[in-house]
Amino acid sequence: MIETDVGDTEPTDGTALSPEVAAEKSLWHYLGLVLSAAVLLLVIALAVLLILVPKATGSIPLTVLTSSMEPGYPPGTLIIVRPVDPNELRLGDVITYQIQSGKPGVITHRIIAINSSAGDRTFVLKGDNNSKADVEEVLAEQVQGRLWYAVPFIGYVNSAVNGANRSWIIPVGAVLLFSYAGYMMASGALAAVKKRRRSAHS
Repeated sequence: MIETDVGDTEPTDGTALSPEVAAEKSLWHYLGLVLSAAVLLLVIALAVLLILVPKATGSIPLTVLTSSMEPGYPPGTLIIVRPVDPNELRLGDVITYQIQSGKPGVITHRIIAINSSAGDRTFVLKGDNNSKADVEEVLAEQVQGRLWYAVPFIGYVNSAVNGANRSWIIPVGAVLLFSYAGYMMASGALAAVKKRRRSAHS
């Protein structure tokens, strides 16, 4: 009786992968795993920086739309503005203020002068890329917050997923990324098991 092992077989055409080809396939496989893990970590880090941290601290994510704060904060930059006591503001701080008190329109510029009169503080602001200061001084009640940190190029993405879009785009994207990462890890583990079995049989 001739015994055969049907668990792992060579290609049916009688040819076997050369060590070089097998090594190349293995290399691409592991590169795919590393890339998937890197993308997953990047997405998690961005979610923490752009969603969790602002929500936990009451900060406001805003998108830079004009070139007035170049080169430090070009259009498309996402800035996180943290609430601040106006009395703590200093020269050089970048703040976001309402154009008109109580209305939604805001501007983010740098403080170049602070004036005090009868105990009230007002702020003179200017965009880093502007030749002149903003026309009107800013009152304390107009201040929305001080710039905390910024993330380049992400602002337009934040604008795209704001409002109603955010409720489904972020969960769907997260599920797809986690599913892909899980698939890559599972396929890597399966390939490793098959390799050990082939080594044991040989």
